Amino acid sequence: MKRAARASGSRPPLALALPALLAVAFLTLPLLGILVRTEWGELVDHLRSPGTVQALKLSLLVSFWALGLSLLLGVPLAWLLARVPFPGKALVRSLVLLPMVLPPTVGGVALLLAFGRRGLLGPWLDRTLGITLPFHTSGAVVAATFVAMPFLVISLEGALGGLRPRYEETAASLGASPVRVFFTVTLPMVAPGLIAGAALTWARALGEFGATITFAGNLPGTTQTLPLQVYLLLQEEPEAATSVSLLLLAIAMGVLIALRGRWTGTPSDRRPRPAPEAGPEDPAAVPVPVPKDRSAPAAADAERWALHAEVTGFTRLTLDADPGTTIAVVGPNGAGKTTLLRALLGLTPRAHADLRLGDEDVTTLPPHRRHVAWVPQDGALFPHLSALANTAYGLRAQGVPRAEARRAARTWLDRLGVGHLAHRRPTQLSGGQAQRVALARALAARPRLLVLDEPLAALDQTTRAHVRHTLRTHLGAFGGVCLIVTHDPVEAVSLADRVLVLDEGLALQDAAPAEVTRHPRSPWVARMLGRNAWPGTATPEGLALEGGGTLVATDPPPPGTPALAIVAPEAVSVHREKPAGSPRNVWPGAVREIVASGSRLRVLITSDRAPDLVAEITPQSAAELRLAEGVSVWTSVKATEATIVPL
Repeated sequence: MKRAARASGSRPPLALALPALLAVAFLTLPLLGILVRTEWGELVDHLRSPGTVQALKLSLLVSFWALGLSLLLGVPLAWLLARVPFPGKALVRSLVLLPMVLPPTVGGVALLLAFGRRGLLGPWLDRTLGITLPFHTSGAVVAATFVAMPFLVISLEGALGGLRPRYEETAASLGASPVRVFFTVTLPMVAPGLIAGAALTWARALGEFGATITFAGNLPGTTQTLPLQVYLLLQEEPEAATSVSLLLLAIAMGVLIALRGRWTGTPSDRRPRPAPEAGPEDPAAVPVPVPKDRSAPAAADAERWALHAEVTGFTRLTLDADPGTTIAVVGPNGAGKTTLLRALLGLTPRAHADLRLGDEDVTTLPPHRRHVAWVPQDGALFPHLSALANTAYGLRAQGVPRAEARRAARTWLDRLGVGHLAHRRPTQLSGGQAQRVALARALAARPRLLVLDEPLAALDQTTRAHVRHTLRTHLGAFGGVCLIVTHDPVEAVSLADRVLVLDEGLALQDAAPAEVTRHPRSPWVARMLGRNAWPGTATPEGLALEGGGTLVATDPPPPGTPALAIVAPEAVSVHREKPAGSPRNVWPGAVREIVASGSRLRVLITSDRAPDLVAEITPQSAAELRLAEGVSVWTSVKATEATIVPL
């Protein structure tokens, strides 16, 4: 403690430390009172007395029944509060919290007025079902459930709120129904919160007193639980009351100690460090060819599904693609890329997709029946399942027998070069390995449309190259359509047959990668490809730039046409003095940044007479020009080096 205080550089102020110590003493002294006043020599006899044993058995019976009712009713309620928006949600949450702040005797009175013989529901229960709750063991169970269930609901709602929905959405895209997703993905992933809430609920039910004695009475063997017996023993045998109180104190402390740091927090808080990224020497990083005798999933590849989608809402476009087509979806942040994918999956209200896959219209089908498999950016592998169980998940959700699903899953893992990792959990996989497993899981589910959301973004360059090779190999045999959201021009060019450019929810360009590379119709795409891109309006000589200045170019479009000027960085010449000769476009400027790009340097130059531009030069040229940040320079671009693309 002294070392920690010295390391922090200051001691806690006395004005705060003293009240804190008094608070600790205030909470500790009552517990010490029980320990000091306990007759240790007679403790065993007190606890073994017939009345105590009977009350203990009844307390355990009531508390476990209350726990069961709380799980049956509270788990769905917690899920509803955490996952479903509905009118009056704040009121429902207040009703859940009310028993925690309500005086227990008032809660007992409320239960009596609701379920008593003259209550709102009591007469009907007695007349129709023959159930009488007051002064019956079932009444003690109801009272304990009323005061204890909020602990379960609040704990589980917090755990569900910390669970990112992408796991459940991914499971739905693999064909799992909402109920199956809840029991196979949601509950296992929030198990720590569920266990913590269940333990607190049981402990609270075990110690319930006020609502029980008010609603169910204090009948030995029927409703007299341990807390109620303590109340009676205080009047007749104070020493025995202290011994029984010590028993309840020990149980409560045992529950709290068991929960401390072990069953609290979200699953991500307790994950071990992931394995290091696979390098070239790692067998998992080397693409494995498909053995001729192990191509069982190829039967599914024989089926072919074309795509037709009309998307409305924030993202608005019509998309048609033949079977086997891979489309790269690119655009700036907020362009509507993710909205497009989620509309096809049926997971967003921001956009609606009239979707046809092959001969089937799946527009009105829920996500788990669309046959649209989704691979999120991080893969969203279920952390509680092995790589093999993850890969077999979609097939099992579609009703495939366990053994058959596992055989197909292992074949897919082998095809993607990670079959030897089938027994590992996701936290034991490197980034590249996890992405391969996620891809195997999606392909094993036999989708008709495959949706990949930046599948390689989290990988290092070496691993990305290997995974890209594997992805390209297996997309070539895929019988449906694949959409890949990416910000990487290499991925767009190497993986896709078409590039779909989005901006503000609209399709600016949908063409082959070579066409988009030569004639990008979006400034963002041009810059993504490493080009200078300047929008403007065509003039007889070239382009009047929106940022100021004029660019002279050959073969400009008709005057007044909105257009985009594309200039490659290597076509920009940099000079220390104003150049003379043939260049038609000459601007003064200043160096703002110099960045290495492979064996060359990219120089950002700003000017008040032209838009910012990037020039690419050799290190030798930079040294000869004595370039540095802030140095004044001149730039020039030949008219023949500028490409004007009408917008």
